[in-house]
Order: sequence, then structure tokens, then C-alpha cells
Amino acid sequence: MKLLALLALTSAAQAHYRFSKLVIDGQEEAEEWTSIRMTKNYQSNGGVTSVTSPDMRCYQARAGTGTATVAAGSELGFVANAAVTHFGPVQFYMAKVPEAADINTWEPAGNVWFKIGSITAVPPLGSSEATWPAYNKKVVNVTIPAAVPSGKYLVRVESIALHQAQSVGGAQMYLSCAQVEVTGGGSGTPGPLVAFPGAYQPSDPGLLWSYYPVPTTYTAPGPAVWTG
Repeated sequence: MKLLALLALTSAAQAHYRFSKLVIDGQEEAEEWTSIRMTKNYQSNGGVTSVTSPDMRCYQARAGTGTATVAAGSELGFVANAAVTHFGPVQFYMAKVPEAADINTWEPAGNVWFKIGSITAVPPLGSSEATWPAYNKKVVNVTIPAAVPSGKYLVRVESIALHQAQSVGGAQMYLSCAQVEVTGGGSGTPGPLVAFPGAYQPSDPGLLWSYYPVPTTYTAPGPAVWTG
């Protein structure tokens, strides 16, 4: 029985994932948690299931240790250690670190987040890669808006797994925050600004999924994407 339980836990962990490395200028970081804050699922690979939890910010287990340099207008990739093995949207947010704050310890509470990307459903809807472009991808990419002002930011990746989201509370969020310094930025005013928790409600349509009848439309939760 103990062996079966261990095998079940191992199988569950393998079905989940964590985002622990960046790809910058086409180069993947050599070590996990280099410029991404270590998340609480660093061993279990489990997701956040309560959108009202402070874990919705960065799901972090400890303070950050490094900061990556990224040019405004360039592509930033997040590496899923086992690939994005559940279907659903993948979204990206940024939060500007105050000038006087330490990027390693700053807590991104309140209305500080703005959305910069959403890899969402492509009709007709289903639960395959044809509908969900990020499904089974090893790396998911986002472009840092060219108009975003230079400075230090947290960049948050969020994969919303819908495979068990037939009822409220069933969606699983796999997320982490990278610490980056944006160079060559513009003079845009990012927005709208939202908070985590707060941006999503448990009953949001984008956090629910029906296998039958299959939905005819899907809108990912949260604000509109700021493109600059």
C-alpha cells in the first residue's frame, strides 16, 4: 500500500509543473531560481487553488536572489520544468518595484499589477492543443511592451489549469515571479492596475470549464492586456 501511495504521489507531481527558469535572448538560465523567486511548489509542483490567497501574487517560498536584465520590446520566456501539462490559458503580468524598495524582498500587494500578455483559447473550443496554444509547451513567451518605463519589475507568469474546473474552486494556478530590470524603456502609463488577490473571483467564468456541453466562448479572467 505504501508503494502504491508513493507511486500515486510521484505520478501526481509529474502531471504538474513549475516555472523556475527564464529564457533571455534565446538563452535558458542554467539553474532553477536564478532570477525567479523560488515557489512553494518547488518539490510538489502543485498549483494554487484559492484565488483569494496571497499566494496568488508570487506563490513564493523565499525572497529573491537575482535579477535578470531585459530590454523593453524583447521577448522573455518562462520554462516549465515538465512542460505545461494541463490545458488552459497562460497569462503574464508586471508590477513595478518602487525606487526605494529592495527587489528581492518587495511584496507586490495592492493595485500594482498590469497584464502584458494572454495566451488564451482559439475557437472552436475543446481541451486539446488546437484550442490552447500553450498546452504541452516547454517554454511560454511574452513580449515586454516597448512603451513600459525602464526600471525594476516583477514579471508574473500564470498558467490556469482547467482540467478539474467543472465547479468553483477547481481551477489550478501554476505561477511564479521573475525579477527583472527593464532597459531601453518608453514613457507609457501601464494599466489598468489590479491586485492579487482581488483581480479574480472564484466564480469568474474564465475559471470554470465544462466538458459537456463544451463552451462556445471563453474569456480569460483579469483585466485587458496593456500593449502600450
